[in-house]
Amino acid sequence: MNSPPLPTDWTAEALRRRSRRRHAAERRFRLLGLAAVCLSAGFLAFLLATMLWQGMSGFRSTRIALPIDFVAARLQVTPARLRGRGADLALAGAGLESLVDRAATRAYGPRGPDLLSDGAWLVVRDAVLRDPALLHTRATIAVPVASALDVAAKHDGTPAAEAVVARLQARGVLRIDWSWRFLTAADSTDPTRVGIWGALKGSLLTMAVTIGLAFPIGVFAALYLEEYAPRNRWTDVIEVSINNLAAVPSIIFGLLGLAVFLGTFHLPRSAPLVGGLTLALMTMPVIVIAGRNAIRAVPPSVRDAALAVGASPVQVVFDHVLPLALPGILTGTIIGMARALGETAPLLMIGMRAFIAAPPSRLTDPATVLPVQIFLWSDDVNRGFVEKTSAAIIVLLVLLLAMNALAIYLRNRFETRW
Repeated sequence: MNSPPLPTDWTAEALRRRSRRRHAAERRFRLLGLAAVCLSAGFLAFLLATMLWQGMSGFRSTRIALPIDFVAARLQVTPARLRGRGADLALAGAGLESLVDRAATRAYGPRGPDLLSDGAWLVVRDAVLRDPALLHTRATIAVPVASALDVAAKHDGTPAAEAVVARLQARGVLRIDWSWRFLTAADSTDPTRVGIWGALKGSLLTMAVTIGLAFPIGVFAALYLEEYAPRNRWTDVIEVSINNLAAVPSIIFGLLGLAVFLGTFHLPRSAPLVGGLTLALMTMPVIVIAGRNAIRAVPPSVRDAALAVGASPVQVVFDHVLPLALPGILTGTIIGMARALGETAPLLMIGMRAFIAAPPSRLTDPATVLPVQIFLWSDDVNRGFVEKTSAAIIVLLVLLLAMNALAIYLRNRFETRW
């Protein structure tokens, strides 16, 4: 009489079938996980490729050769006048804009001025300011074309504009060059002259105010709650409030900034100071939570050893605990700042969506930031702003990736494993 198989008899057919089913389920789970990772990576690659494809053309400009006879124009301005103050006004008053229109008419016919950007004469003005000797010569200056032709030259325009571009390219007067102006100029109503330096500088000033307030207050709050605060009902209320504030939608902080900083304290509207204060309120709970976790990760033996050799409680915190917890605190701070850099809603609430034609020089000057600038350009009806929007997104992504890479470097470089 055959005895029944033991529960641990792996040679039995029933146990083999169960083992095969478990192994098959594990393989399916691994394949599903791999498929999810590949799908996520595919979406990310598609997003980055789309942004690069549409945005790289935003860093290029289409220019047309414009021959100008400064001698025949006889502008009522001298080279000596251009070396003093008010040279821009002197050229503007001398009729330089009309001279550019006449030169375009002579070179390309009655529709010649329509081929040029509205800011073409400003390029000629800058060239004359750099070299006043041009006033006594006949020169050919490359000036930007109109927005419709610029888009068509990059193979995304209307059939009529592309036909005009084809004729100009056949004459050899059109060229597409890499332009640094997009990184050095401020906002403009002409997409061929816009730049992100004004918004980028506004973002940097706003982030300076944010980290200058949120980092020290957040770190000191984390130290107090973790090292000194008594464990009672009020401490529990504070901890719950901080955790809830970290999950509050960002637009709520925008309403708070609108009511407090603008409505109560009457601070200047659309200024980096107000934007930094608002984002500091939003970032501070994140820094407090990250700081508490980093401080809690320091082993109690470090505190006991420092106290045993005669260190005071303050010395224990600032000479031993804080240096060991600082990498984790910095990592959390940088991640919180990266989140603040990409915020739009709270800054829209405090008015940082104005048209700013000049970069801010002080914390109280009117300014905008990169996310808001992207939002404004994406809402413009001019097709020339489409590629500028994608180009600005590329710059913002580069900044965010740089900040996250810095956080990873600090974590790997200074993290202590216990």
